[in-house]
Amino acid sequence: MTKLTRRGFAAVAVSVAVGFVWPAVANEPADRFHIIDSQADSVIAYMLNSHPNTQDLMARAYGVLIMPLVTKAGLGIGAAYGEGTLRVGGSSVDYYSSMQLNYGLQVGVQQYSHALFFMNQNALDQFRRSDGWVLGIGVEAVMMNASHYEDAQTIDQLDVVGLIFARTGLHLGASLNGTKYTRIEG
Repeated sequence: MTKLTRRGFAAVAVSVAVGFVWPAVANEPADRFHIIDSQADSVIAYMLNSHPNTQDLMARAYGVLIMPLVTKAGLGIGAAYGEGTLRVGGSSVDYYSSMQLNYGLQVGVQQYSHALFFMNQNALDQFRRSDGWVLGIGVEAVMMNASHYEDAQTIDQLDVVGLIFARTGLHLGASLNGTKYTRIEG
């Protein structure tokens, strides 16, 4: 029986993450954006059908950042990466990457989708003007389960609502992290 070391597991986890991310990164900008839009359309349809109460969030939001596929891997030190689109009025206006680094007790590989709903114009403008927006450090969003969220009055008082859904794989642990969103130039 082969003994799996921490370094061996970390190498496998990073290889898996790079394998999922590299095809999107390697494409020309126009092709890359077309792929992101196509994935975002599919993920939005899935979210709205699987979690019907997100339809209300979508209708109320001034803009929605959709990250169709985020891959997360970690063993003590972890990272996550994904690319997505900012939709305003149903149309893509910008494209973003999200990068998360974390440290703590953790192990595993996971993929998921997430959406950030900007619930007022000021929050949306601040996100679009920023040079690199960091969620978890200086910017707060309420992360909720896609199958339910707080009542409408609570939602109206929030600047940003984040939902994580469509999880696959297994990633266990607790860690400190922040997610940086950076505009993809094309």
